[in-house]
Amino acid sequence: MDAELEKLVESSKLTSKAAEKLDALSPGTFCLHKSWGFGRVAEWNLLLNQIVIDFTGKKGHAMQLQYAAENLTLIPPEHFLARKATDLAAAKKLAKDEPVALVRNILESLDGQATAQQISDWMIPDLFNETEWKRWWESARKQMKASGAFSIPAKKTEPIQIRAEGISHVDELIAAFNNARQPKQQLAALEEIVKSSSQFKEPEKQLQPVIAAIENVATRNQKLHPELAFELVLVRDDLLEHFPQLKTTHIGLTPAKLIADEERRLVLILPKLPAAKEKRILQALPAALGDRWSARALQLMQATHGRMVAQIPHVFRDAGQHAELQEMLERSLREHSATSEMLIWLISEREAWRELINPELLAAILSALEREQHSAPGRASKLQRLLMEDRQLFQDIFGNADIGLARDALRRLQLSHLFDELTKRSLLARIVKVFPDLESMIAGAQPQEKAGPLVVSWSSLERRKAEYEELVKTKIPENTREIALARSYGDLSENFEFKAAKQMQSVLMRRKTELEQMLHNARGTSFENVDTSRVSIGTIVTLRNVETGQEETYTILGAWDGDPDHNIISYQTAIGQALLGHKAGETISLNTEHGSAQFAIVSIQPAPPDQTAPPPTLLTESAVETAMTE
Repeated sequence: MDAELEKLVESSKLTSKAAEKLDALSPGTFCLHKSWGFGRVAEWNLLLNQIVIDFTGKKGHAMQLQYAAENLTLIPPEHFLARKATDLAAAKKLAKDEPVALVRNILESLDGQATAQQISDWMIPDLFNETEWKRWWESARKQMKASGAFSIPAKKTEPIQIRAEGISHVDELIAAFNNARQPKQQLAALEEIVKSSSQFKEPEKQLQPVIAAIENVATRNQKLHPELAFELVLVRDDLLEHFPQLKTTHIGLTPAKLIADEERRLVLILPKLPAAKEKRILQALPAALGDRWSARALQLMQATHGRMVAQIPHVFRDAGQHAELQEMLERSLREHSATSEMLIWLISEREAWRELINPELLAAILSALEREQHSAPGRASKLQRLLMEDRQLFQDIFGNADIGLARDALRRLQLSHLFDELTKRSLLARIVKVFPDLESMIAGAQPQEKAGPLVVSWSSLERRKAEYEELVKTKIPENTREIALARSYGDLSENFEFKAAKQMQSVLMRRKTELEQMLHNARGTSFENVDTSRVSIGTIVTLRNVETGQEETYTILGAWDGDPDHNIISYQTAIGQALLGHKAGETISLNTEHGSAQFAIVSIQPAPPDQTAPPPTLLTESAVETAMTE
């Protein structure tokens, strides 16, 4: 021990244990502190009872001797951090030439185990930048697996360990499978076995028992957990492909047989599979189902999630049945039965389906959005966001369309309650951009485009009048003052406030014109004394699904009375229009989330009258009744 340290011990200024530890921390050695990390001992100053450490981010830091002895850990020269600090160039060369040796050195420096994140923290930025590290680590990980010297977990958050002597990677993989108690754990172990298949030198001895175990588990789970059976059989097939000498122990246990057995449950099973395995099952449909595969695939496309919707067209293409898929898509658009997932896929793939990108597509989108709003009111869907954000879509839909179809689409958008007014104006403007002649329809300037009478409740009419009053008396005057104030700032070409105020003026004036037109055409009613011999405005209609027997009830009221939460719909909606005029006992076709369905009209009852009293200056009930029969 250093003589000066011995004196400090004799004078009771330092414990003997601390002195022994400090004796090893001589100047030039490396150490670790739990808070300040890696450092190098710069000097001793025993007279001042200090040791000076150069930490990575804290150079020349003085520590009292006793404190240093208790809180510093000596690290040997072979420690990775010491090697990096002593000769960075040599560490970089080792990383390039012998990545496995470098990782082993890091793990040994961390008591034999470390996560990938801990390893990267020690190498970035001294040896690599972020991009270089990712490339290096991918290559190093493969070499580590091939070496068999490391236990590498499937999860990135779990530590990599140096494997104990006498335990091979192959033995570890088989032990992990044999020790798994749940099918999901077995699947994870099997995936690792497949990835490391090149390391199995005696597959018949090592893996034939695994094949038998897989098939037993798959057979036991088929009834209650068919998705597990599918996954296990697919992984089993991967092993059989890698090792032709392995044999199945269950003749007939194949993906094709599973598909045939579970054909009716495929719609529930496939979404539970990982994407790659779902794709393999879909690709096996033609071989498994024969001539009926395409009909089943089309049903799956109309009743499942977006991932499968995107996969199924590839199966049709590979089978040379593109025309059959196109026919189904055309029919779905025409009948407005296409699901939101199908429409999202079609919009994203429209370059390959140009013949389907026409005004019928927009009508199908609006019908799908109405169904979504009915099932989940108030929530903006992916389809609705796509319609609003894809600014090229309307150009593609109406680019080659007849102006008459564009006019019909514009009218339907005007009557739609799916969007707030600003969004609706934006969508209408996109049609007008393609057909400038239709601008007068949204400005209300063309007499021949004048909308017909609107049957509305007195209460909804009062709400629209209140909106108009607020617009004229509050919002427009406020906007006028904002314009005047912004103009006073000068330099209108660079005046953002002025431009924004003028844009808002345009929106407010359009809304004023719109409300004036709506109020002019409105015909108020309280829905009293309605005709219940047929479906009419002001009736409650009970429908029964002919196939399922499930009943639904709709209250059909005025143009501005929609409330999806309570099954109250405007007579202008697609459902309302389909029902009007039909009698109890008749059967009609309606579009649902799962396609077109037949509904029988069970009963027609009068809706509760609107309690708001009519203003004396508006139309009488007899005038409204005249409008309702027009």
